[in-house]
Amino acid sequence: MFDGVAKRYDLTNTVISAGQDRYWRWATRKALALRPGERVLDLAAGTGVSTAEFIKSGAWCVATDFSQGMLAAGRFREVPMVAGDATALPFADGVFDAVTISYGLRNVSDPDAGLRELLRVTKPGGRLVIAEFSTPVFGPFRTLYMEYLMKALPRVARSVSSNPDAYVYLAESIRAWPNQPQLALRIADAGWSAVKWRNLTGGIVALHRAYKLD
Repeated sequence: MFDGVAKRYDLTNTVISAGQDRYWRWATRKALALRPGERVLDLAAGTGVSTAEFIKSGAWCVATDFSQGMLAAGRFREVPMVAGDATALPFADGVFDAVTISYGLRNVSDPDAGLRELLRVTKPGGRLVIAEFSTPVFGPFRTLYMEYLMKALPRVARSVSSNPDAYVYLAESIRAWPNQPQLALRIADAGWSAVKWRNLTGGIVALHRAYKLD
């Protein structure tokens, strides 16, 4: 499915988010608090658009994704890219200072296994930042957002996406995804510590941050 949307994936995301995707990437980079020379894993990186944002910090960042079509569509960005399964990452234990996944955890076949794998490849003291669609906190806004998600988003995607049917799945997967406290509990259950979250755009997106203590 993601191979099928790769060609116009970045454009479609900008259109359906009304340009908020750029702000969300910037906020994710700030939450990671990267320093020059650090090693960073950008999981479910797609075409590497998020990876290109993160390397602005001076850190070394590798884009990893299950979809080779997505990686191929982003080759022009000239960032390191490795195809890999989130539930069996092709990296050794404890090699990254920070790990991050944006809008991809709910697409992993076993999200909890993915969280444990991210923990495995992180150095002691390292950090995790997850950017994911979540649940708006203000009731009336949440109702409007869900109406857009289930009705308008697929129609908008038809005008720009190379595979608009995939965005029906996108909307359904967002609606079924755990809310902010529920996801925080799953992150902690996977072994991460000091889990906190911050809402972006009223809770349409949430940034969850956590640490590996040992």
